[in-house]
Amino acid sequence: MASNYDVTKAEIEAISGVNPLKCMRCGRCTATCPSFDNMEYHPHQFVAMVERGEIEKLMESGSIYKCMSCMACIERCPRQVQPAKLVEAIRLAVVRKQGGNHLIPDNVPALLDPDLPQQALVSAYRKFTK
Repeated sequence: MASNYDVTKAEIEAISGVNPLKCMRCGRCTATCPSFDNMEYHPHQFVAMVERGEIEKLMESGSIYKCMSCMACIERCPRQVQPAKLVEAIRLAVVRKQGGNHLIPDNVPALLDPDLPQQALVSAYRKFTK
């Protein structure tokens, strides 16, 4: 992966809106994760790694693509740490780091399909800007 900038812990926290310091390592998020067996790093480990600033290691892990975004970890967390939001923030950082994926507002009208749901457009714009 070509590096055009280093992703920091602070950036991941800002993108996700999650404070990993709130995690008390109870493991409820991991216990409820349906992808547990397929992940190199489990939800509670993911949170701990973000807390320690091991962002590059997470960005290189296949675990970010094994997360089903089912939000079960969020439902089970007694401290509302929201591990799934950290996973999504890492995925987003990977997309942004790849470069060439930026969506320029002036180019959007030419890309629109009348059958495209507005949610897809907003999601794409959010992911591919900055």
